[in-house]
Amino acid sequence: MFRYLPRAARSTAVGSASVRATARGRYFTSSAASSRQRTSLVLAAAAAAGIAITYKTFFIPSIKADEGTDKYPGTKQPSGQKLISFEEVQKHTKHDDCWVIIDGNVYDVTDFLEQHPGGAEIILANAGKDATKIFKPLHPPDALDTLAPSQHLGPVDPLSMPEPTEEEPTEEELRIEEARKKLPPVDSMLLVNDFEDWAEQILSGTAWNYYKSAADREITAAENQDAFRRYYFRPRMLRDATHGSLNTEFVGMQTALPIFISPAAMAKLGHPLGEVNLTKGAGKCGIVQGISINASCSLDEIMSAREQNQQVMFQIYLNKDRKASEALLKKVTELGASAVIFTVDAAWRSKRTRDVRAKAAVAPPPSSKDQSKSKAPLGVSQAISGYQDTNLTWNDLDFIRKNTNLPIIVKGIQSVEDAELCVQHGVQGIILSNHGGRQCDFAPAPIDLLYEMRINKPELFDKIDVMMDGGVRSGADVVKALALGAKAVGLGRSFLYANGTHGEDGVVRLCQILAEEITNTMRNIGANDISDLKPELVGPAGPWVYGNAPPWAGKSKA
Repeated sequence: MFRYLPRAARSTAVGSASVRATARGRYFTSSAASSRQRTSLVLAAAAAAGIAITYKTFFIPSIKADEGTDKYPGTKQPSGQKLISFEEVQKHTKHDDCWVIIDGNVYDVTDFLEQHPGGAEIILANAGKDATKIFKPLHPPDALDTLAPSQHLGPVDPLSMPEPTEEEPTEEELRIEEARKKLPPVDSMLLVNDFEDWAEQILSGTAWNYYKSAADREITAAENQDAFRRYYFRPRMLRDATHGSLNTEFVGMQTALPIFISPAAMAKLGHPLGEVNLTKGAGKCGIVQGISINASCSLDEIMSAREQNQQVMFQIYLNKDRKASEALLKKVTELGASAVIFTVDAAWRSKRTRDVRAKAAVAPPPSSKDQSKSKAPLGVSQAISGYQDTNLTWNDLDFIRKNTNLPIIVKGIQSVEDAELCVQHGVQGIILSNHGGRQCDFAPAPIDLLYEMRINKPELFDKIDVMMDGGVRSGADVVKALALGAKAVGLGRSFLYANGTHGEDGVVRLCQILAEEITNTMRNIGANDISDLKPELVGPAGPWVYGNAPPWAGKSKA
């Protein structure tokens, strides 16, 4: 239900459904703007607070409890409604008796403690307290619906609640406030990397470390970007560049740009409206959004934010409890998703070094006096992935197909051999990906895989729609991938950064930057439409002589 956030990584987003941006650029609500009641531990949990609810909303069954049992004393109003005093709530702060207050209502979360992916400690640290400001900024409105009715104990007596107290802003809050004062307007962002550069200054420590983190020494993450430098264009001249279009299609989905939003979790760590901003921005720009199964907004919220006929894909990790995955697949299908992305490149959890260090700095492992295991020091990535099944096989494609009639895209393919197996198993698309460098060090760069496939198995591009993500930081990167055979190219982190700095406007501006760069690059290498992008327009850097030229060099028609 709650997640741990280091004191040095506090979000500027505070709770309420009605969010507004202050003149200073920090996100506040009307109720929170006048009050800063934040204990150090309360704010320490805020930015990570959305992790468990995604897990819980989709995967944890309602906990049964005895019905009709009056566990607590309370004051009854003339209407018969019982009010629970704050004094009574304060008594329930133990591992076997744990209550919290959220939005003026009291909940018994005792039975949920051990199931919490972020560990029981953060809940216990806020037991007997009003946890609204931790809970609200990062949780969907239906977050508490999965608790049994008996765990909804009733409203707290407002007259018994202590008066809110003012507290000095923390060093982290002051840093973010000063950075937001300097943040340029969204139209001043000219490059994809501009959003990343500013996100490092604007975001909380927890958000930045989660978004930026990659496996181990982050060699793969760096190589994903650097690999694009190995490929250069072979421009053709004297072609009419007056007209053209970026419209294209992949896996039956129409898109105004040859890009899509790769499934990326926890958008609320960067902005209180989270994935809803991504959905609205994608709708305005006519691109396809991949919805993360670990999104910090509810699936209903995201789907409701779509424009008419807006197409989205839903990412799924298979649950250890296959019944939970079965129910989720059916829900996604009923809500109108256009495709299912089966992510296979993170079957075993990796060490996301930045993320883990950010947590361990304020939540160290248990001391020698207390050797009980704790999930609290885990990073965001590990905390949200506890439900994922590590026993994945090719037969699981049949399970997915049995529970949805949507096209299936397998994300995380990293060899030509597995691409061929995807064709044999009848999936409609693949995404060449190493999870943005989060899988392991020395995984192959997706652009290299794309080139390898073009060289060794060009016929595969006629049998299955091939996409890729990882390391894309410019329109030129997109064009290289398209010329080598990709139907579309995904970006994940960049959209999280843009959302974190400028919200929905940032998402739209990122699309505009990419559209401009893709158009400029295409027209200047002799391609007006996406269909004009052919392999002969790109190849390895350097002179294409003495066997260095790709097999198609010099074979193009004028």
